Amino acid sequence: MKTKVRITDTTLRDAHQSLWATRMRTDDILKIAETIDNAGYYSLECWGGATFDVCMRFLRENPWERLRQIKKVCRKTPLQMLLRGQNVLGYKHYPDDMVDRFVALACENGMDIFRVFDALNDPRNLEQAISSVKKYGGHAQGTISYTTSPVHTVEAYVKLAKEQEAMGIDSLCIKDMAGILTPGAARELVGALRKNLPDMPIQIHSHMTSGMAAAMYMAAVEAGAGCVDCAISTMSSFSSQPPCESVKTILESEGFDTGLDQTALGTINAYFKELKKKRQPASSSKVEAVDAGVLVHAIPGGMISNLRSQLAQQDALDRLPEVLEELPKTRADMGYPPLVTPTSQIVGVQAVLNVLSGKRYSMVTDETRRYAAGYYGRTPAPIEPKLRKKLIGNLKPITCRPADLLAPGLEAAAEALPPNTIKAEEDILSYAMFPEVALGYFKWRNADPATRDPIPADVEEAARSAGTAEQGTGNKEQKAHPQAAQASSVALKGTPVLAPLNGTFYRSDAPGKPPMAADGAAVKSGAPVCVVEAMKLFNPIKATADGKITFLVEHGKAVTKGQPIATIE
Repeated sequence: MKTKVRITDTTLRDAHQSLWATRMRTDDILKIAETIDNAGYYSLECWGGATFDVCMRFLRENPWERLRQIKKVCRKTPLQMLLRGQNVLGYKHYPDDMVDRFVALACENGMDIFRVFDALNDPRNLEQAISSVKKYGGHAQGTISYTTSPVHTVEAYVKLAKEQEAMGIDSLCIKDMAGILTPGAARELVGALRKNLPDMPIQIHSHMTSGMAAAMYMAAVEAGAGCVDCAISTMSSFSSQPPCESVKTILESEGFDTGLDQTALGTINAYFKELKKKRQPASSSKVEAVDAGVLVHAIPGGMISNLRSQLAQQDALDRLPEVLEELPKTRADMGYPPLVTPTSQIVGVQAVLNVLSGKRYSMVTDETRRYAAGYYGRTPAPIEPKLRKKLIGNLKPITCRPADLLAPGLEAAAEALPPNTIKAEEDILSYAMFPEVALGYFKWRNADPATRDPIPADVEEAARSAGTAEQGTGNKEQKAHPQAAQASSVALKGTPVLAPLNGTFYRSDAPGKPPMAADGAAVKSGAPVCVVEAMKLFNPIKATADGKITFLVEHGKAVTKGQPIATIE
């Protein structure tokens, strides 16, 4: 009897997140969902990751409704999601009550398998999510976020796996988000895991960024892995997963059974080949099929596309080679974190700022400060004390589980929502994770259909309307009215405070919080007075002199680099 090797299909989540800036619509999915359900996959990864945010931010869809609609059609194949542990689907830690209720509602709405990971591989950040998944009857898949560094050894990974086994996980995934796991290293790691956790099912996730993933899958399966992640061929390769059809053929030629229906795969591929004409961004044609550079800089494919987008937003795309050279140095400085959300964003943006500012760490995001101070968890390796002190500033460092410091958040989120905004409990969770994005979506949803802003028809149009393919803020207004920024600089009296980046201006560093400095208040030079959100992170803007501050830009408005946002007299 042939040994069964299962295949999880990532087409409906990671594949279009990696290739199409996550722009697949729910209708796109539903038109082919029944055929996918009948193809013989082990599971369908269709939710989580960036899909939740993008649904509301760009597509004007309810992500919870997407889950319900897919479950309605896909009755044979378990649905799977990517859950960022204590970060849930966002970029910071959320209170335990939010994590628990999110998992409960996800289970109620049809989610079966939860792949739970932490960007730092800190087991303390996995506890609540895994516990909640087990509590509500889901399949808890633990995760090793794979990377290479002096501190990431096979012994360390086995220790992490055993810690997750003790939490009660049902299976374990080796998550190779950058596509840097070699066949030899996979054979060694899977072999060690098989030896130390003999009864634990092992699944492998990788990307074709370096071109190695299919060969690595074969080595991992021979060493004892029982499931691999693939995408239908049209949605595969590049920075996506290996192709289902090719991996099926490779495995079956070696005597394994995948259980996949070849006819169904052909139908599915033909569908996405047509859909690709509408959904694939034109910029994808400029991406190399194989990026051997990832073997040096270890940057996941989705992160590279994000860096391109972020640099383009700052009119600095030509400086990408400098950022790619800087990023490994920044990662080493910050304790060798695996580059996966949210650490990929934190390290990536800090590397961008190090290049654009001209002086390393002269600009430090709030998220970098909190990371260095321990608010995201333990760094894999210690940060050099002098640098750590510079990064955290006056922030109090912590050593406890970060979520232990967070008060319950659901009730406060519900109270902060404007009356008549929500239609179901799920809206409270959407708002709690993505306040500005959710409010924008709710406002659009509740508006008269005749007066709503139109939904962009394609990825490029969505990117233009938002300013960037990955961020809901941008410079549409400034490009339309460049004279306005120039005029404001001419009329200034006193010392100007300039926007250091293109982005969105906020008076406070979190929704619902009071302004960091009141209009007309006395401020001290060097004190944070506002923020500019750029590249998904908050960049504190400091007073440039002592005196009385007057703000020149409204809260929530887009700004361009060099634009005066305040003046100090």
